[in-house]
Amino acid sequence: MTASVTVRQGGGMTVDLAAAAGFLAGSARVLDRRRADLLFGGGAPEPVLAALDGYRNPDGGYGWGLEPDLRSRTSQPAGALHALEALADTGVAGAERALRVCDWLATATLPDGGLPFALPIPDPAACAPFWASADLSRSSLQITAVVAATAHRVAAAVPAVAGHPWLATATDHCLTAIEAVDAGTHAMELAFAVQFLDAAAAVRPEATAAVERLQDLVPADGLLHVAGGAADEYMRPLDFAPFPGGPARSLFAPAVVEAELDRLVAGQQDDGGWTVDFDSYSPAAALEWRGHRTVEALSLLRANGRL
Repeated sequence: MTASVTVRQGGGMTVDLAAAAGFLAGSARVLDRRRADLLFGGGAPEPVLAALDGYRNPDGGYGWGLEPDLRSRTSQPAGALHALEALADTGVAGAERALRVCDWLATATLPDGGLPFALPIPDPAACAPFWASADLSRSSLQITAVVAATAHRVAAAVPAVAGHPWLATATDHCLTAIEAVDAGTHAMELAFAVQFLDAAAAVRPEATAAVERLQDLVPADGLLHVAGGAADEYMRPLDFAPFPGGPARSLFAPAVVEAELDRLVAGQQDDGGWTVDFDSYSPAAALEWRGHRTVEALSLLRANGRL
């Protein structure tokens, strides 16, 4: 990222890109710094891919704490998620790695087409308990939906990912599993299901109808408390519908989305970075999440016309 301040106004508030760059320089992982440089500083995809390779295992999956609260060296669905986030930034330059992630995800997929929340963790030090205690035998709509949603974003730039058999299998699984979503569904699972439908709608028209079916489960203000999380941890409108133009935005009045974007702008801290509203399980994770969230916040603001 450049050292200059680049701002566009929304709701009278501004973003200080120079301060964000300073925060990332002093507090973020190399991967997040390289992603920010690619997205906002004129950087190239290759350094992002090199940084991402530090988390890659020989099997094509990703571990080593790429998911900050899952410090295990083992390849995990959550590691694949964060790898795909970076590969969505790099586009065609990361095509080979993206295909290998999909190949690995196929090996982790259960017979019903879904992913387990986590695979066995033989090295659980500093891992969040919900990762270490995951049911290995049951598919998780929460993790399958968000991984598949991110893969659909990669597929928009990498046609080979769009045609990968794993993505077709995961998409079919999610569309079927979402039929069972109801008022008792956990907030994160519901939010990621909507994200998935939004991302898949361009290639699976039935996803739009599924968004409409979930309308009554999503509050008008988009706020759903995360059961089992921190006291002030909520799924919010941008967790359901982070990007404009898709069917998920129909769940919210435009003023609700604009207010949430204002809130995101206002969330930039005095040190230039953003924070998260959930608990971390190690000192490293607490800091790494802030770097990840800062890149995510800037990316969302740009995608929504605020940068």
